[in-house]
Amino acid sequence: MVKAVVGANWGDEGKGKITDMLAEKADIIIRFQGGANAGHTIVNDYGKFALHTLPSGVFYGHTTNIIGNGVALDIPVLFKEIQSIVDRGVPAPKILVSDRAQIVMSYHKNFDAYEEERLGGKSFGSTKSGIAPFYSDKYAKIGFQVSELFDDELLKEKVVRVAEQKNVLLEHLYHKPAISPEDLYKELQEYKEMVAPYVCALFLHNALKEGKEVLLEGQLGTLKDPDHGIYPMVTSSSTLAAYGAIGAGIPPYEIQKVITVCKAYSSAVGAGAFVSEIFGEEADELRKRGGDGGEFGATTGRPRRMGWFDCVASKYGCRMQGTTDVAFTVLDVLGYLDEIPVCVGYEIDGEVTTDFPTTHLLEKAKPVLKKLPGWKCDIRGIRKYEELPENCRKYIEFVESEIGYPITMVSNGPGRNDIIYR
Repeated sequence: MVKAVVGANWGDEGKGKITDMLAEKADIIIRFQGGANAGHTIVNDYGKFALHTLPSGVFYGHTTNIIGNGVALDIPVLFKEIQSIVDRGVPAPKILVSDRAQIVMSYHKNFDAYEEERLGGKSFGSTKSGIAPFYSDKYAKIGFQVSELFDDELLKEKVVRVAEQKNVLLEHLYHKPAISPEDLYKELQEYKEMVAPYVCALFLHNALKEGKEVLLEGQLGTLKDPDHGIYPMVTSSSTLAAYGAIGAGIPPYEIQKVITVCKAYSSAVGAGAFVSEIFGEEADELRKRGGDGGEFGATTGRPRRMGWFDCVASKYGCRMQGTTDVAFTVLDVLGYLDEIPVCVGYEIDGEVTTDFPTTHLLEKAKPVLKKLPGWKCDIRGIRKYEELPENCRKYIEFVESEIGYPITMVSNGPGRNDIIYR
């Protein structure tokens, strides 16, 4: 069976923990989109980790962890990550890299930084990981596919062509130093040496035929999808479970379960519309208590923007993912509140809607809030749903009724075993 683990919102929902947890019973875990621009924080018996490229199944000896063709592959980051977990006592994981994945080049990161600099106050809040320039090149058909590393004649011709095109932008738009074909060729040769032992032609047909358990691990969430998110403040690859079929190379009908991860409150990194956002001391307190050790980006360390749970955005996010199950995370964080506001609608131009609008309307939206009673106690360590405080259960059930999708898992702590099944 193939299951997808994806995010309902802006990312940061806790997908890494849920994937790490489900990976115990999985055979194969596949990253199918995105790159090193977002991190998954995982707490397990080995310690606390922030993974940026590695699939979250790497902490189990029995799993095969695959970088799918849809990933923006930053080869130095991948190898730094492998080394970092091995150095902390994790057994060397089994890693495979699709020969159809494409490579993030050093100039992609430079172009990312140059463009943010050029845009100034109108920038997108990029992590400067090279993601937008990478995907631009992929679809302009001037990216480097892993398979091409093994065709020397092709590489020598292609680096000349790519350098020529990039240097026009470097000289006339960004006024930055040119790149040379020789340096590009040398960079690609270094990448070839690093990645060669892991490269494979990804045919999952036999694994599926044999009934293997496959997990597709998504990055970010619905609202960062370039088609269905808060465009243009989105990422550059599809964040939807449906794209898992493309980014991993499997038939779409094989994805039988879509586990969509929702936080019990909201957080976001980067620019863009965020209707339920809170500010000042209220936000600082939630940020300080949130996540595991505070709400700060796993990739950038930036303080996350904070907000109350948004039923409108989450209902839409779950719908677009094709959700079968909702995993409701970081519920334990809210135990300090007397009352918990929840966004149940948007007021736009004097009218209230519960449908998630396009960005130009979203920018005008004001949250319609409903306050629910808090439970004022620590719920970590509880393993049975009926043992949760009554107001805590009422909060979960209210959210479930508003979004319209079953909450089958409740996370009440950062650890692998801090989970309640419903």
